[in-house]
Amino acid sequence: MANSMVNTSTMTLPAVNDDLNNYLSKISTFPVLSAEKERELAVRYRDDEDLGAARDMVMSQLRFVVHLARSYTGYGLPLADLVQEGNIGLMKAVKRFDPDVGVRLISFAVHWIRAEIHEYVIRNWRIVKVATTKAQRKLFFKLRSSKKGLGWFSQDEAQAVAADLGVTEAQVYEMESRLTNGDTAFDAVTADDGAEKRALRPAEYLFDDESDPALVAENSNYSDNQSTTLAAGMENLDDRSRDILQRRWLDEDGKSTLQDLANEYGVSAERIRQIEKAAMNKLKTHMLAQ
Repeated sequence: MANSMVNTSTMTLPAVNDDLNNYLSKISTFPVLSAEKERELAVRYRDDEDLGAARDMVMSQLRFVVHLARSYTGYGLPLADLVQEGNIGLMKAVKRFDPDVGVRLISFAVHWIRAEIHEYVIRNWRIVKVATTKAQRKLFFKLRSSKKGLGWFSQDEAQAVAADLGVTEAQVYEMESRLTNGDTAFDAVTADDGAEKRALRPAEYLFDDESDPALVAENSNYSDNQSTTLAAGMENLDDRSRDILQRRWLDEDGKSTLQDLANEYGVSAERIRQIEKAAMNKLKTHMLAQ
């Protein structure tokens, strides 16, 4: 009952640091709010933008954030960071809390606290993100608890997880593979690396020829030369042949049909095809000569 008499009006939110015992000692002095007091503070914050009321609501739930954060320590991330992210989620919940809905703040805030911690874990657990879609995020946090042993999922286990989370078996196996495999340095080499280990480095087999500056410049020059040669070849054609090729093959807004051009020039579609073929041959001869 002593805690309920503590005045928080002059208190500030304690900083989360590596000395968690000190942090826990500080937040243990903050009172647990009754439903009536909590609603009173929520109304003051909503109607009057009373930041002091919002602070009191946040302080009253800091212990619960620590409780939730402890359940994520198995990912190898600092507990202090998990708590800090959870506190951010708590603050977001207080900002959105509606006292007229009829639920307690903590029931509403648990979603926001978990969401912030989840996002932090996914961002920092590996260098490369292992979960980007909604289905992958669900799988990331559920696979460990769903495993019955240390080995890979059996088919029955994978089917059960997939049915429970509303995903496919393929997605279950893919996420299991992502969780099992660790980060690999792209080109790191140690003094003890032999030829066999060096060959396994991603830098040895993920080389992209298209990113070679020399090849990029060569391809760009070739493309520019082809465009210039094509333009010159088109200028050597008569007006009708040039128009037919332009509208049949080069216009971006749609290709004209042989019959469309035949109607416009007052000849048969076969005659348009013959003109087109002759113009193509002239153009090909010109480009090969360059």
